[in-house]
Amino acid sequence: MSRYLAFIILLLPLALQAQITAPGSRTVRMTNYPATARHDPVFIFCATDAGTTGTLVADSPGGTAPFTFAWTRYDQTGGGFSIAVKTESGVTSTASGLAEGGYKVSITDGGGYSTELYAWVNIDLPVSGAALLHFTCDYVALDGTAAHDHFVYYDPSTNVSRQLPNGVRHLWSSTPSSVIPFPDLELDPITYTPPLEDVRYMLEVTDSFGCTGTSSFDYESIHVMADFTADPVEGEAPLEVSFTDKSVRAMKYTWKFGDDSISVLPDPGTHNYYIPGEYTVTLSIESELTCRDSATVKIKVLPSMLQIPNVFTPNDDGINDFFIPDKKSLKFLNLQIFAKSGQRVYNYEGDGEDVQGWQGWDGKVNHSEHRAAPGAYYYVLRASGYDDVEYEGREYRGTVYLYR
Repeated sequence: MSRYLAFIILLLPLALQAQITAPGSRTVRMTNYPATARHDPVFIFCATDAGTTGTLVADSPGGTAPFTFAWTRYDQTGGGFSIAVKTESGVTSTASGLAEGGYKVSITDGGGYSTELYAWVNIDLPVSGAALLHFTCDYVALDGTAAHDHFVYYDPSTNVSRQLPNGVRHLWSSTPSSVIPFPDLELDPITYTPPLEDVRYMLEVTDSFGCTGTSSFDYESIHVMADFTADPVEGEAPLEVSFTDKSVRAMKYTWKFGDDSISVLPDPGTHNYYIPGEYTVTLSIESELTCRDSATVKIKVLPSMLQIPNVFTPNDDGINDFFIPDKKSLKFLNLQIFAKSGQRVYNYEGDGEDVQGWQGWDGKVNHSEHRAAPGAYYYVLRASGYDDVEYEGREYRGTVYLYR
């Protein structure tokens, strides 16, 4: 039985509150007067502009309709609900266009019934202020203001003021999206990843009642970003690399290719690397406002290498049709191939880029249309790499087998 009694007691304030309602309100709180034991509802209306007002609707908890509804407003100076608002008859009564403050509605019928209902109207607008505090080439500092709206009500018995408890939280954002460190913790955040395009910074402030205030400002970016692509980033010597600038807001360029060569052109075109090794390419830029940035890319030129196969099948099937060493970064190569009779059937000698484009022996005698017979052939190979490694001697003489 006690459980059901507790449930009824909890519902009593809600039942009483239900006699006066506030269409369009965001939420409701209850007063806590110093001397008056009664608790009245405080209806919170979220303000959209300076002209936002409240609306209260009264329903009589007893008596017999029609009723007379006499609305009055609380006088903060003299105390008491003494400022006339409106009087009307009907089943229910709606008081609209209400400014912030306390309201009483006295309800009577023709049979001697009389009651009074009380409520407070809070037109709530959290304070939000977004501004630019400072900026340089390297950062943007934001200046935020966030405060909750103070609502004060008065004890009808003593005219002692009370402040309705409230809190506030904030959230920074931007359009387009950009980096804002701890946007819901730092009210005055500083970003060292400043936007590379013009943005609108926005600060949203929300209080404990769920009402929101927003403010914003436009920021014109001055920041720079050095960026470029290199293609390819790895390969054998001589390696020709193309560079494409992707920098933002650059006016002056300095390209350092990692091999003591420099360019100050926005588009440096291609650059050739001849010596195997790893190179760090650095692009440094400067804007019209002398903002600076730099970016790097690693280029790897492979060391020289030479491996010789011992069989090939020049039957025009697209598979293993050429006798060609597996090679990298060779600046010179000479290959001679001899039949068992001692007759030389193939000779190639080339250097530089010609070695890169060389396809090998196609199984034809001395570059003619005559096909060499299947069997064993003797080769002699000499080569040198761009890293000055020499490939010669006994290990580069051997037999290759031709199959058709």
